[in-house]
Amino acid sequence: MSVPPEKVLADVGRRLSEPLSKDPLVKLLKKAASALSELRQSSSLQHAIAPLSNSLVQKKLLQHKDKDVRILLAVCFSEIIRVLAPTPPFSDQILKGIFKLIISIFSELSDVENAYFGKRVKILETIAALRCCVLMLDIGCENLVLEMFNIFFSVVRDEHQQNLLQAMLSIMVAIVEEKVSKNLLDVILSNLLKEGKGGSYGSFKLAVSLVENCAERLEPHIRGFLTSCISERDATGNELKEFYHEIIFQIYQCAPQILIAVMPNLTQELLTDQVDVRIKAVHLIGKLLTHSRLQLALEYRPLFIEFLKRFSDKSSEVRSSAVDCAKACYLVKSSGAEAFEILTALQGRLLDFDDKIRIQAVTVVCELAQANLEFFPLELILQAADRVRDKKVSVRKKAMIKLLELYHAYCIKCSEGLLPITDHFEQIPSKIITLCFDKDCKEFSLQKMELMLAEDLFPASLPAEERVRHWMALFSFFTLPHCKALDSILAQKQRFQREMRTYLSLREIGKVNSPEEVNEKISACFKKMSLSFIDSIKAEECFGKLHQMKDNNIFKALLELVREQNFSNIQSNQEAFLKRIGDKHSNYEFFRVLSLKCAYSIFTVDHVRSILEGLLSKKNEREQYLDTTNFDLLVSIVSIFPTLLRGSEDQFLGLFPMEVEQLNEKLLQMLIRAGGHISIKLRDIYPFLEQACLEGSRIQSKQAVSAMALLMSASDELIFDDLCEKLLGFLNRGQNMPTILQSLGCIAQHSLSSFQLHAEEITQFIIQKIISDVEVPSLNKKTVNHGGPMCSASCKLKIYGLKTLVKSCLPLQVAHGQNQIRGLLDILLKILQEEEIPDGVVEADQAHLRLAAAKSVVRLSTRWDLHISPRLFNLSMALARDPSPVVCRSFLCKINKLLKEQAIPKRYACALALGCCSECLSDTKADALNYLGQFFREYNRRARLTHGSPRQNMDGGALTTFPAYIVVFLIHVLAHDRGFPSADSQDGEYAFASFYSPLIALLQASVNPDFYAGGKLEEVNEMASYLYGIFSAVKRAVDAVDIRFTSKLHRLSEIGLFMVRKVAHNPRPPSHSPRLVLLPSSLYKVNDDARSEEAHLDEGFMERILLRAESFISRKAALSSSSSSSVELIQGCSQVRKKTAAAAAADSGERNIPSSCASISPGLSGQGNKYRPPRPPPPAPPATAAGRGQHSSLFSELHKFHATFFYRFPRYNDF
Repeated sequence: MSVPPEKVLADVGRRLSEPLSKDPLVKLLKKAASALSELRQSSSLQHAIAPLSNSLVQKKLLQHKDKDVRILLAVCFSEIIRVLAPTPPFSDQILKGIFKLIISIFSELSDVENAYFGKRVKILETIAALRCCVLMLDIGCENLVLEMFNIFFSVVRDEHQQNLLQAMLSIMVAIVEEKVSKNLLDVILSNLLKEGKGGSYGSFKLAVSLVENCAERLEPHIRGFLTSCISERDATGNELKEFYHEIIFQIYQCAPQILIAVMPNLTQELLTDQVDVRIKAVHLIGKLLTHSRLQLALEYRPLFIEFLKRFSDKSSEVRSSAVDCAKACYLVKSSGAEAFEILTALQGRLLDFDDKIRIQAVTVVCELAQANLEFFPLELILQAADRVRDKKVSVRKKAMIKLLELYHAYCIKCSEGLLPITDHFEQIPSKIITLCFDKDCKEFSLQKMELMLAEDLFPASLPAEERVRHWMALFSFFTLPHCKALDSILAQKQRFQREMRTYLSLREIGKVNSPEEVNEKISACFKKMSLSFIDSIKAEECFGKLHQMKDNNIFKALLELVREQNFSNIQSNQEAFLKRIGDKHSNYEFFRVLSLKCAYSIFTVDHVRSILEGLLSKKNEREQYLDTTNFDLLVSIVSIFPTLLRGSEDQFLGLFPMEVEQLNEKLLQMLIRAGGHISIKLRDIYPFLEQACLEGSRIQSKQAVSAMALLMSASDELIFDDLCEKLLGFLNRGQNMPTILQSLGCIAQHSLSSFQLHAEEITQFIIQKIISDVEVPSLNKKTVNHGGPMCSASCKLKIYGLKTLVKSCLPLQVAHGQNQIRGLLDILLKILQEEEIPDGVVEADQAHLRLAAAKSVVRLSTRWDLHISPRLFNLSMALARDPSPVVCRSFLCKINKLLKEQAIPKRYACALALGCCSECLSDTKADALNYLGQFFREYNRRARLTHGSPRQNMDGGALTTFPAYIVVFLIHVLAHDRGFPSADSQDGEYAFASFYSPLIALLQASVNPDFYAGGKLEEVNEMASYLYGIFSAVKRAVDAVDIRFTSKLHRLSEIGLFMVRKVAHNPRPPSHSPRLVLLPSSLYKVNDDARSEEAHLDEGFMERILLRAESFISRKAALSSSSSSSVELIQGCSQVRKKTAAAAAADSGERNIPSSCASISPGLSGQGNKYRPPRPPPPAPPATAAGRGQHSSLFSELHKFHATFFYRFPRYNDF
């Protein structure tokens, strides 16, 4: 029979008053706890419970140390409070002890594995249900309350059950609703900060729940705390003040209504002078914007506006923080006005004056675009891409990296069908390629750009077809500089592959032939190939180590890389090669780059085939071809790598013909380049080529004839004969004459025998019916503009006729044709003399005809210079001073181009000196000065490499290779100039200065140290001495063309001697002059009269002429600031004078010019001073010198030797 609980409790209460050991005590407490749990809540039970209550409150029990006893004791107290609620039968003092005991029990709630964990939870739930914890505030136990809160926050765990968490929260809410002390608020807020800081996440969640449930009660306390933190942020005394921004952020997440009165105060922090405070405020607002998905910008608009202003803060650190926030804000919400405002603020940082901010802004823009490719503002992407032209290398480098990452992401989206081809993204590669325009920066050299195109431009997994799609799109944004850069990169790659093939073949040859000779060639290959690497020195060392490798499979793999042109095979070959090298190899990076450079890693046969197929599929859609960029891309590839057309011959032939003429020209251009590398027969394409020769444009006809010559086989020998007959028929009928004349001229170059069958008839037609007629009846009367005065169609046809005749005399295979050349030179002479120009031809056409004739002379000089008479040469050079600016500029450009190519004798550089002082536009004169400077710099370098310094060539023969030698031609041209000023010229000094200025310009260039390697003054002085010898020799010669001009030659040589002395300032004495001076026998011959009459020059007058002439040249160059060489040319003399001033003073003794060289004697009859030119030292008298002076005998020998030397070589510019 069960015992009533009341009786059990009375019995336990009695026995507890007795001394007990632990086990009996535990047994009794368990019994009491069990009996109490059976009782319902009722105040009438107080009498029955009293014995137990009195026993339990004994000091020895309340302060018992055993955990089991304490937990059971707490259970009993909690049950007593439950049964007798709401009035517990304990005094305040006893209650304090009871609550202290209970709270200590709570401290072990973290141990969920403990046997008494369930009992602790039961106690917690009982206390929470009874809300008796509020009694602690009534009896003054605030410290216990704080302790309990701290215990709750410390023991709560994520794995705790919800009922336990709810019980804790109920107790805490009850207390907070009752009273909030400062210390209690600190405890709550400090636990809000534990997220992500190593604390228990459970405590943070508990604090958040407490704030959410007590928001209204906590609001004034939190507001007061945060307001004081903002207004008194420098005050000390509370550690939490350091983290009030984090508190604001946490409260905004759980109870934003608490912060309504606090948030506006943050504006003060954005405006404060303290940088660190503004930074923290920016970070806080950025986090709040991110959390609210920009809702904060609507709720607190003034605060958001001030936040946006921090993007332009005076502190770079603040701006940096704002840029960071922009990224986070846009990622959470990319739409809406607020997101647009943030992007606008971010956009401004792309042009920040701090390069670190610009780097950050570019990075953020690219990353945001990558995260939202479909909707990100495209214009902002382009503005970020413009940073590749930033003045800072670090910005350009980072911009390239981030833009490539963005382009990769875009390419992947396109390949997946999620994005269409988009122009703004396709502009990124063209922006990046502009980096190699900066030649001074190794970071973006052509070597670096090649690697970028090979491995960084596209994702490695992107197939060739997709790459072609993007290439065709991005190439449309290439300008001429972009195309040149791409061509340079591809040409660099082609040169490297060629050298690698050479090396691999040499390596095989070296196994059987002389090792030394082969090793020298291999070293040369290594040196050339190493130039394709960024660090050429290290690359050359690595090539040496490669050569020492014994594994023949490595070299076989390299050869396979160079040969393979299929995209998929190339990638697998690269992987196999690098696997054989091994990624642990010390030079693995070198071999990785080597594999990229050896392979066709930019364009392959698959690329070319895909482009051709794309073009072929659109052949009938003419509107698709208005943009020729796809053809331009194909031309760029085929021009460098013609073999990539192999295997695609059918597709290529399928493109012929196109409806757009410009595209036909591009097809012909590719055919010429690749014809020798692909399998195409002439008969397969001849109808198209013939039509181009008959009905196409001049460009097409030239290309078509070249293509025929390239594709022609032995069975096609008569094709040119038949074509000539058809062309002649068209010519006689006056059909498409510009094209017909071009075709005939080109055939003459490629197949002279075919042309000569009809040469006489063609020549007569051109001379009689085209050149000699005022107008060609079959031509339209309309005029065309070619960059200057209007040139009529009739005039253009006359020029085309001349070009045909010139080409007929310049076949690609050298052939005899002296009869034809003489007749053509006679025609050109008459045109330049305006005898062959029919009456009635307008002045503009006459100028264009003169230009065409002069250009023809220059072009013919490449092979027939010996047949060009002095008269014809002089008239041609006169075009450099032609009154027509168009004629003058065009002629000078032609001369400069051919001189650079070393295609014509250097005597034609006289035109550059004449152009420096012409009456044309200032830009033309400045260009002439620039060309003249380039000519002297380059030809001095070549002469030095070939023959050494002038001092080493005292015999004078090799000295003719130096550019200063052209003075012998210039003074002859000037002597025969109809504008040669007479002694009584009414224009006075100006006329003399203007006329002599070409000679002065040439002498200035001759003694300008900037045009000599290293700027050596010694070489300048040696050249000045050589010029002395030239002018002295001319003084002792007569004009071989017309002896009446001899006096003018002597006058010019006297002036030249004076100018050299003044311009060079300190030339060498005659003892250093060359022993022999060679003069062209066609212009000069020996003066049989040894008594050469010396000209009398007023030195003062000549000084003024020199100054006026130098001013004349300087003024012309100063009018155009685009030419740096012209400035160098003009300033050269003053530099020489400054550099030699000290030397002149030091050499006033032995090295000074003796009186016999340049003596000044008093003038005679009041005519001023007479200048006596220097004379070379007398040689040993020859055996037969009768009737001649020593100098005359010497010059005779030189002349004879020169004549022999001259006619020994077919081309004059050989010496």
